[in-house]
Amino acid sequence: MERVRQRISPDPFLPLKPRVLLMLLSLLKEPRHGYALKEEIAGRSQGRVVLGPGTLYRTIRDLLRDGLIVETESDLDPVEDDERRRYYRITELGRSVVAAEARRLEGLVEIVRGEKLIP
Repeated sequence: MERVRQRISPDPFLPLKPRVLLMLLSLLKEPRHGYALKEEIAGRSQGRVVLGPGTLYRTIRDLLRDGLIVETESDLDPVEDDERRRYYRITELGRSVVAAEARRLEGLVEIVRGEKLIP
């Protein structure tokens, strides 16, 4: 019997906290482990968002629970990788949440542009 996949709306996840949006964006191209996520987020935000270990792993736990990311296998050679690392990748739901958040933010920017505060 074929299982029907129910599509979950991204709306209940919005608005995203900046650290959550940055984490999901950091996983769009490739899976990453926790420390790599921390470094990528700091780089993407030009140092404005720096996650401590508690915040980093609490956010990962919440994203796993919500189905926005999943744990995955590393593509690296086991000799080059640390077996203790856990890798994460974004899910289709996670991608749809990022896209919905981008549309939401775009709408807010258009409102601000309408007030002539930015070009």
